[in-house]
Amino acid sequence: MADVRHEGAMSIGGHLVELRSRLVKASAAILIGSIVGFVFHKDILSWLIVPYQKAVEDASLAFFRPTEAFSVAMRMSLFGGLILASPVLIYQLWRFVSPALTKQERRYVIPLSLVLAVLFTSGVALGYWSLERGLGFLFDFGGESLEPVIQAESYLSFATRFILVFGVAFEFPVFMFAAAAAGIVGSRALRENRRWAITAIVVIGAVITPSGDPLTLLLLSTPLYILYEITILAIRFILKK
Repeated sequence: MADVRHEGAMSIGGHLVELRSRLVKASAAILIGSIVGFVFHKDILSWLIVPYQKAVEDASLAFFRPTEAFSVAMRMSLFGGLILASPVLIYQLWRFVSPALTKQERRYVIPLSLVLAVLFTSGVALGYWSLERGLGFLFDFGGESLEPVIQAESYLSFATRFILVFGVAFEFPVFMFAAAAAGIVGSRALRENRRWAITAIVVIGAVITPSGDPLTLLLLSTPLYILYEITILAIRFILKK
């Protein structure tokens, strides 16, 4: 007997209306978060500059265009807005996909949303901690012959991408668990393919990290593999139960 996912199948038009509603709410959350971020953009800027100042003694950032300071303020506002709005974005994503889930699967929506938010925050924290180490590793190649004079917009673009990459990468265990809950993959298959998983984590990590240096790759790949093993245990015991 076919699995009935919900009482009434939603039309394509209904899906588009639902998608528009979720996008509007997500955009509103980012806008509100960005307004709050603009109020505190100087604090966010100071927070992001700390790893650079620790990596290079007596360092300062420079800007070369009259409009660059304003661009930096806008970038800090958007970065803060994305961080603040992340729980709402995750919730809207799950609300969009939940109608396609069975009643059994929908009970995981709220717990997984909370886990997504915690993992994203943890990834951002680790990315911030790793930023100083990555910068120090890269700047050491200059030795005493090269003195870093970094453009503010260039550094902040690098730093925000660096931190967000860690945050987004930390979300993958939830999607593994969701795939297992949907019967697409099992804990046994994940255990038997550890070597391929390690290879995929390292390759994808090398591609998505802004710096591409081996230290940053190690700092990202190691916790991702640990999360991979934890996810296998979660699939094995939680779903089995």
